[in-house]
Amino acid sequence: MTKTEAIRLLGGTAASAARRIGISPAAVSLWPDELSGATTDRVQAAIARELLPPETLGIPAVAQDQADSRVADLGPGARRQAAGQGA
Repeated sequence: MTKTEAIRLLGGTAASAARRIGISPAAVSLWPDELSGATTDRVQAAIARELLPPETLGIPAVAQDQADSRVADLGPGARRQAAGQGA
């Protein structure tokens, strides 16, 4: 993968690419024109984390389940508000 392609896939700027893979924009500027396998893997992983369901990546959906149950415990008005439908 080329540096240009990676930056394009990660938002179009060095700053957006850096933010999405957790490095500084200065580190992105140091990338060679042809990325190493490890850097290519980081780019692909960042994209996968955003596009694939958590369970596909082996991330438990427990956090979402817990959030859903907390809203359910608050009653119907809170559930409508959490769904963006007002009270």
